[in-house]
Amino acid sequence: MRARTERHGDELIARRRLPAAPGRVWAAFTSPASIAAFWGGSHASVPPDSVTVDLRPGGEFALDTRAPDGRTGRLRFVYVSVDPPRELVFDEPVTGLRTTVTLRPARDGTDLTVHQRKLPPELRTDQAADGLASILDALAAHLRPDDDGGNSAPNNPA
Repeated sequence: MRARTERHGDELIARRRLPAAPGRVWAAFTSPASIAAFWGGSHASVPPDSVTVDLRPGGEFALDTRAPDGRTGRLRFVYVSVDPPRELVFDEPVTGLRTTVTLRPARDGTDLTVHQRKLPPELRTDQAADGLASILDALAAHLRPDDDGGNSAPNNPA
């Protein structure tokens, strides 16, 4: 199953069923090592030592991305709301983009919704929607239990 996305004006909504309980999904969104493992999706890599997390309203998280062609960029976000393990809200201060990550328990894992508002014009594209879907699909792969019952750290070579 792949993440589903929909665009409405300056909003992008992505949904994905994840193979892990909400607490584990929350940890993936708030742990520097896990963020590095999935954030780039299929279109970029994230050096683990570039990720910083200050998990509190007003705190920041930041990371570097590296595209296949070698281009790099720094992403920085400011937490607006932190409600474990249900909801994270954070803003990108340069553009005003607001992202709400909502986790809901499901019988076989977690239903994840990522709702982005105030998308700048350059992110109101199919390519941006595909990029967000790719990130959620990489997260699902990162959370997938492995042969030892999920006790070891999942590996994502992206």
